[in-house]
Amino acid sequence: MSGKVLIAGVGNIFLGDDAFGVEVLRSLSQRELPEQVCARDFGIRGFDLAYALMEPWELVVLLDATQRGGVPGTVYVIEHKANDNTEARMSLEPHGMHPVRALDLISAMGSRAPRTVVIGCEPEDLGGEGGRMGLSPAVAASIDEAANLALRLASECVNAVAI
Repeated sequence: MSGKVLIAGVGNIFLGDDAFGVEVLRSLSQRELPEQVCARDFGIRGFDLAYALMEPWELVVLLDATQRGGVPGTVYVIEHKANDNTEARMSLEPHGMHPVRALDLISAMGSRAPRTVVIGCEPEDLGGEGGRMGLSPAVAASIDEAANLALRLASECVNAVAI
């Protein structure tokens, strides 16, 4: 067990609330992280995320806007379960690859995805056709909650491995 944790922020800053993961990462950059925790902004670089996921992480925490039909600003914690039918869902879009597709891609490349938890936030506005920068007030209000959750999950993993 490596004890290493990756906190990965994803999203497009030009599409309103889609920037949730990037903004949570910005908040985390102002905090002291445990030594075994790496926090990285992947933006819309799905291939970079896929290659990073192939490293020996004990846990990956993905931060992303997540539409699940809830109230805007609702924070979700979702354990990712690998899908055996990855090739049917694969789409190679280097600048718009969804994080789950990045996980599928590493499986298709013969690697095993690490334990992955998504901390998602219900978006209110994804920028529409013309795009928009900045989070809606409801999503902006969830940044600290999501950052605290990410740190808690990372710390629990690091401490469990240390025991």
